[in-house]
Amino acid sequence: MTVELTPWKRFGHDRLYVTVDDRKVGYRDLATGKDHPEDPGDGALLAAAIDGGLGETGSTSAVVEPNVPVATPRPVEETWSDLATNLPGQAAREQAKEEWRTRREEKPVRAVLGRLLNVHTDERAWRIGADGEEAVGAQLEKLARKDPRWRVLHAVPVGDRGSDIDHLAIGPAGVFTINTKHHPRAKIWVGKDQLRVNGHVQPYIRNSRFEARRAAQLLSAACGFDVRADALLVFFAVEEITVKTAPGEKEGSSVHVKYRRQAMRWLRKQPTALTDEQIEKIYEQARRSSTWT
Repeated sequence: MTVELTPWKRFGHDRLYVTVDDRKVGYRDLATGKDHPEDPGDGALLAAAIDGGLGETGSTSAVVEPNVPVATPRPVEETWSDLATNLPGQAAREQAKEEWRTRREEKPVRAVLGRLLNVHTDERAWRIGADGEEAVGAQLEKLARKDPRWRVLHAVPVGDRGSDIDHLAIGPAGVFTINTKHHPRAKIWVGKDQLRVNGHVQPYIRNSRFEARRAAQLLSAACGFDVRADALLVFFAVEEITVKTAPGEKEGSSVHVKYRRQAMRWLRKQPTALTDEQIEKIYEQARRSSTWT
């Protein structure tokens, strides 16, 4: 029996996830010491896997046999995780699960009825947001397969307050922070720096521009040369998008609003802005978690 222990820190949480023989068993909240099994019957297995697998070494990441001592890892000069392993919608999906688990524990009947009736809750918002990110992520991966010069990252954590960039695309056309919005059957209206969803003003353009500027600053610092980043706001499952006035460039970055199926073609058609060498240098820094914290 093989046990995989995976540490996870985000949204203020500190957890250790457990997989036994490729099956997700649950996680332990390291802040409270409480175990959260995926299935109630896995509580004992979850506890045994963590307690036995860790032994007395205090290691928090390894693939081990239970009760087998784990070698203390050698110190490294810089500690960072490879963001290239992140999946599209990963952060949003985890948050949706956490919201669902909390609602189910506090008000189980209301939680189930709310999901059946498709009530607008925080859990639903995170869940459909994850659906949109996964759909856009799949298209970005397809873009990268067609043209290997394009490098893509998903669910990039920024700072220490739970913020993340849905997707980061680095390719011949430049660097783009991609913000995915899932508004089924909604009507989108864009007028310069204002965006409305079914007539209601949303701060999506302002937030996307800020995200791109922040990414440019962090990547420039990590790469040692100026890196420009623009924002791509991608809408999924909407009825229509009316762009009266495009947001354009402001404060060193541009914001572009596109349908999901339109966005990848648009990226491919943009003029060349980066050499292959620049793409690789930026990507090597962008994939490091230490670049964003």
